[in-house]
Amino acid sequence: MHVVVIGSGIVGAGAAYYLARKGAEVTVVDGGYPGEATGAGAGIVCPWVDHPEDDAWYRLTREGARHYPGLVEELGEDIGYAKVGALLVAEDPVDLEPVRALLRRRHPDAPEMGEITDVATPSELFPPLSDTLSALLVPGAARVDGCSVRDALLRAAVAQGARVRRGVATLTPGGQVVLHPLARKAVDERWNPEATEEERWSPQDVDEQRSREAAGQGPASHGVGAVGRADEAGVQDEGPASVGEEPAGLSQGPVGQGQGPVGQGQGPAGQSDGMAEQGGSWRQGAPLVPAAPPSSTATRAPRPEGDGEPIEADRVIVAAGAWTGEVCRPLGVELPVFPRRGQIVHATLEGVDTAWWPMVLPRVGPYLLGFPDSRVVVGATVEDVGFSPRVTMGGLAEVIEAGLRVAPGLFAATVTEARVGLRPVYAPGRALIGPVTGRVVVATGLSAYGLTAGPFTGELAAALALGEEPPIDITPYAPA
Repeated sequence: MHVVVIGSGIVGAGAAYYLARKGAEVTVVDGGYPGEATGAGAGIVCPWVDHPEDDAWYRLTREGARHYPGLVEELGEDIGYAKVGALLVAEDPVDLEPVRALLRRRHPDAPEMGEITDVATPSELFPPLSDTLSALLVPGAARVDGCSVRDALLRAAVAQGARVRRGVATLTPGGQVVLHPLARKAVDERWNPEATEEERWSPQDVDEQRSREAAGQGPASHGVGAVGRADEAGVQDEGPASVGEEPAGLSQGPVGQGQGPVGQGQGPAGQSDGMAEQGGSWRQGAPLVPAAPPSSTATRAPRPEGDGEPIEADRVIVAAGAWTGEVCRPLGVELPVFPRRGQIVHATLEGVDTAWWPMVLPRVGPYLLGFPDSRVVVGATVEDVGFSPRVTMGGLAEVIEAGLRVAPGLFAATVTEARVGLRPVYAPGRALIGPVTGRVVVATGLSAYGLTAGPFTGELAAALALGEEPPIDITPYAPA
């Protein structure tokens, strides 16, 4: 069976990996969309604190987290996965009681979270933190490097015969794939057009990519750039597509609060703000600018050139993130998938070993993660501004100011990079996984949980494409 996977982010890479492992012929189409979410995700794997009233959402993210240790063993390489634990912090210890109760309720079915303990002085574990904070420690929480996971999955898929092709994939009404070349200006330096498909995803390629990141240049093809260079791939940003863009950080208050008290804003398609949409989740903030999904003319996917090359396929998996609705529109289905912009800041503390600091998840405010190389990540904005993958002054101000309120010890840290990604959100509120026609399966809508559940979601999509029973019930995620 030949399966074409449209999208090479963490979900598409996961699907390709599991398809190739099962012996399917696989072609992955890498569209190079500016603002892809995988490269801009912080890498938080801590599902137990979220979706307290939505068992289906929680099941997906919990199984995604459980999936990682086995995946690390299978891939046999460093994907940036480390169980560093998570500090849930708040100014008032009383604010920790609801999440303590949630964790206590979930612990019997998720012992992998570890034993939850009180931390009287969280700055002993994450030194830049304010000394006014109280905290709970969730020792089973992990961080992961999204780019490393994606690249490792694609390399493993290619090693088992998969092909990765660069271009814009469109669908015919019958679900056949047509591959169009990218406009030359959208082809970044990471891709050598003379290289074979295997060479394009070689270990040397990823080593060079990591060298770029260490130099503060960021992955060029995933909507990531050093401060002031968000559109490194050369795609011109025309501003927000269909909704008015407000200056983030000028009137909304700390990251995650949105406009006014949590629970009062109106979110996409009649939903309440991001906190309510995610079921009162601990770390998922409200959009800075609540908005309806963009109109069909606002998807701004890369424009195909020429007539294109048909690719015969028995099944198609569309894992194109926020662009999934546009890709599927020729099938005659309307999938209300829209982008939610997130901007994050990378900073370094010279000479400080940050590699095993626990991640910090405040009740209100930004998350903070330590990584090797004295690096700390602070983020993220939550913005409904359409397809506008730009690092903005307001967004950076929002992240930095809120980050310093939680961790004033970062005041002298060096800002080395800013990243921006368009997280795919399915308007009904959950992930979107399931068949839309007899030939085409979709897998997207993971919002802020893409790096938690992405590889596992790819496995679910692969099972559906092969006509197998998925490892969990996917009925709650089926297209509406």
